[in-house]
Amino acid sequence: MSELILHHYPQSPFAEKARLLLGFKGLSWNSVRISPVMPKPDLTALTGGYRKTPVLQVGADIYCDSALIARRLEQEKSSPALFPEGQEMIVQAFAAWADSVVFSHAVSLVFQPESLAEKFANVPPQALQMLVTDRAALFSGGTASRLQLDVAKHQWPAIISRLEQQLQRQEGDFLFGEPSIADFSMAHPLWFLTGSAVTSPQVEAYPAVSAWLGRVLGFGHGTASEMSAEQALEVARAATPAALPDEVFEEPNGFKTGQQVVIAATDYGVDPVAGELLFAGREELILRRTDERVGTVHVHFPRLGFRIS
Repeated sequence: MSELILHHYPQSPFAEKARLLLGFKGLSWNSVRISPVMPKPDLTALTGGYRKTPVLQVGADIYCDSALIARRLEQEKSSPALFPEGQEMIVQAFAAWADSVVFSHAVSLVFQPESLAEKFANVPPQALQMLVTDRAALFSGGTASRLQLDVAKHQWPAIISRLEQQLQRQEGDFLFGEPSIADFSMAHPLWFLTGSAVTSPQVEAYPAVSAWLGRVLGFGHGTASEMSAEQALEVARAATPAALPDEVFEEPNGFKTGQQVVIAATDYGVDPVAGELLFAGREELILRRTDERVGTVHVHFPRLGFRIS
C-alpha cells in the first residue's frame, strides 16, 4: 500500500473527523497543510478543482469527501470497524445526518459575530474578511444554504438534548454500543463548537455529551509526519493509480466508462471536476485526469452528494 497523505488544515471540522478516523484505526500518515481559503493551486492540481477539506491522497489516487475517505480507511485497515456488521445502514444514515444537519447548526453558531470576535481576536480584519467572503462563495450554486443564526439557536436545544438523552440511557460508551462512523460524524461539529468560549457551553452544559465527546476525541490522530505540498505532488507524479474496483453495475443515468464527464458536489463547494469516467459503482465514482504538475491521477468521489453530467 502507498503512504496515506491527508491534505487539511487544523481548524477544519471535517479534517478533524478524518484525523480522528486515522487515530481510531491506529494509522500512520503524512500531513500536508493547505490554505483554509481559495486559491489552493497545489490541492486543485490533484483534484482537478474540488476545493473542500480534507482530501486523502494514496499515491496517484485522490479521495474527495470525508464519507469516502472513511470507506477508503476501512479498506486500508478493516479492524476496528467503522461500519459494524449488521449496523451498516443505521450508522451511515446517522453519520450523513450529523455531517449535514448538525454541522450546519454548528457552523451558524460558530460564525455568529460574538463567536467570530472571540475566535479570531488576533487575526487581522482583512484575513477574517477573506474567510467570510470565501465561505459565502463556498455556499453559492448548490442546494445547501447557510442556516440563519436565529434558526440555529432555536433548534439547537432539541438536537443536543436528544443526544444527551440517548447517551444517558443507552448501553455502552458510544452511540450504537461500539465505536462507529456515527460517533466521528457527530463529534466533529461539537469539537468545532468547543473551540470558542462563546459556543462551548452549547456542548459542555450536557454532561453525558461532554463525557462521550472526550472518549471520541481520546482516539487521537494516529501518527502524523509533516510533508510539503510539493513532496505530495511528486508522490502522485511517481505513482501509478491503483487497479479499479471489481464491480459490475449499470449506471442508472446511462453514463458509460470512457466518456468525458464532469462530477461535482450537489450541496455546496460545487466546483466541477472534468475527466474521463473510469468507474461508476454503487458507492463510488472515479475520474481519470491529467495535470502537468502531477501526471495522471484517479480522482474518487462518493455517489451520495455528487452528480455526473
